[in-house]
Amino acid sequence: MAEAAQSVRFVTIDSHNEGQRVDNFLITFLKGVPKTLVYRIIRKGEVRVNKKRVKAVYRLQSGDVLRVPPVRVAEKAEDMPVSKELAEALEAAILKETDDWLVINKPQGLSVHAGSGIQGGLIESLRQIRPEGSYLELVHRLDKDTSGCLLIAKNRKALNFLQEQLKAKAFRKKYHALAVGRWPNAVTEIDAPLKKHDIGGRERVVKVDPKEGKASLTRFRILKRLDAKGVACTLVEAEPVTGRTHQIRVHAQSIGHSLVGDVKYGDDKVHQHFKGLGFKRLFLHAASLGFPEPESGIFVEIQAPYESSLKSILDRLTELKR
Repeated sequence: MAEAAQSVRFVTIDSHNEGQRVDNFLITFLKGVPKTLVYRIIRKGEVRVNKKRVKAVYRLQSGDVLRVPPVRVAEKAEDMPVSKELAEALEAAILKETDDWLVINKPQGLSVHAGSGIQGGLIESLRQIRPEGSYLELVHRLDKDTSGCLLIAKNRKALNFLQEQLKAKAFRKKYHALAVGRWPNAVTEIDAPLKKHDIGGRERVVKVDPKEGKASLTRFRILKRLDAKGVACTLVEAEPVTGRTHQIRVHAQSIGHSLVGDVKYGDDKVHQHFKGLGFKRLFLHAASLGFPEPESGIFVEIQAPYESSLKSILDRLTELKR
């Protein structure tokens, strides 16, 4: 089903969208419209900026008047209302906030954005509970099962700056992970190319692939050696130099030390053992995030405390001598 054709709309661009490509703006503005149609109306000249034709790569300026032609938009499912409990939890999870950005301690089990089969993610929920905030965009992502530091931009200028710094590897991300077994002292980094593989439907796995994989590097540091009721494990700090999908999880698994609670790449027997101890999640936490400030360029670093589930399992484990 689709809504009836709309009339021509004129949108005045403000500072929040300054610098954004016109195609990307329209893809967001015309939710439910296929990307192919967005590019078609740009190519045919139906989209105008200040009464002039533009190409898809045109970057919008504050004050530009954008002509949006009538299009048929697929009916949008209503956003699932955010519960009072989730709203309060998300507000309480904000670690630091400025006029340009905020860092939130993302809860485990919550997707960062809506997608296939997911009506609402963290970013949609934040927008819903903060309707006065006209702009909230993810600077980077975390997997659904990973908790910890997540950076969100509060205006287009900040988003552009932060994503440029991310690409330039100016960010510093450190994760805490509980690896199965006794992590070798000699392994301080893993440099192994990774490649995604489709395994049916929307399911994908990542594997080490020296021939076709993309360069991937993770640095590791041992924090504690622990015993989980007869199962040895090691709390490690992992610093991904590159940002590949499932990078830390696959690099750890590639040397025989998969992460506790990793149902995709881990050891099922170990997983069941930890479930018996009351631990039922992936032990991977974005413990700290450092990045340059958009306005000052000063490097800031934010730390995210453990969720109760992580603190609880660590309290139950026995620390071993190195």
